[in-house]
Amino acid sequence: MALPPPDPQFVLRGTGAAIHTLHFSCGSQEPAVPVLFSGSENGFIHVWNLKTHRVDTALDGHGRKSVYCLETMGGKDQLLSQGRDQRICLWDLAEGRTAVTDSVCTENVGFCRCSLLKVAQGRWLMAMAAKALEEVQVLELPSKTSVCTLKPEVGAKLGMPMCLKLWQPSCGSQPLLLAGYEDGSVVLWNLSMGKALSQLVCHQEPVMSLDFDSEKAKGISGSSEKVLSIWSLNEQQNLQVYKTHKLVNAGISDITIRPDKKILATAGWDHRIRIFGWKNLKPLAVLDYHTATVHAVSFSDHKIPSERLLAAGSKDHRISIWSIYTQT
Repeated sequence: MALPPPDPQFVLRGTGAAIHTLHFSCGSQEPAVPVLFSGSENGFIHVWNLKTHRVDTALDGHGRKSVYCLETMGGKDQLLSQGRDQRICLWDLAEGRTAVTDSVCTENVGFCRCSLLKVAQGRWLMAMAAKALEEVQVLELPSKTSVCTLKPEVGAKLGMPMCLKLWQPSCGSQPLLLAGYEDGSVVLWNLSMGKALSQLVCHQEPVMSLDFDSEKAKGISGSSEKVLSIWSLNEQQNLQVYKTHKLVNAGISDITIRPDKKILATAGWDHRIRIFGWKNLKPLAVLDYHTATVHAVSFSDHKIPSERLLAAGSKDHRISIWSIYTQT
């Protein structure tokens, strides 16, 4: 007899708006309690204290336009946020500061979240949807130097980039980019050559979210359809369909593989969070708490496995926090 799915460990309330993005920071000098950042439709970024279950700081830097991407850059004091005001902001949160230290204007009208990759101490690559609808621009941070602009071949008709994932096969090797497009394709780009290495049509509808496991060279994507697509990258760097998984209800807003690569979570339009084993995509749990679309899921990368958490943010203004499958 399967165990019934658990209830959330606790629920965070008080943003007054739909939650569009979540990001944990467990810090390099392991604090006892991870910090959770949330980005809302009303333009606020909330920094949550997971001990008190309350907001420590509320940041307002996107002109009350929806915030839909948050990333930390080497610890909880340096934050990157992306909003519907077509700006990506860099924040200094050290010692109680709440200052935007720099920003990048994207001039892009879509909802494509940018992707960050640390390439050296204090140096990052950032991929973002560009002003021209089908293009992706890659910048180096903090210098904001342009690395490349990735343009589909003439007549490719991929549509807009919908989701991006920068990654490196191994330390010191050339960074690569996986991009999901409006036409349902996933494309692997070589940044140094500025060209597409491989393209795979994974969905009939726009790719809403993807994640990639560089150790297993295997990725997963979701769309507005009732299907998850799992694909792999062979040694010739060709993308190929590995398997597909049929869902009960259509619509995936977000997918994330836990940092230990054991499980993954999906955020559903059907208000549910689904947990799968990553090795074989075995369905493990359906977490049913929210009363509206779940927009974002995020795992904490706590060094102690039993302390690892899953956060889910919904259109219902609530963030549910779960402790599941934490035994190694």
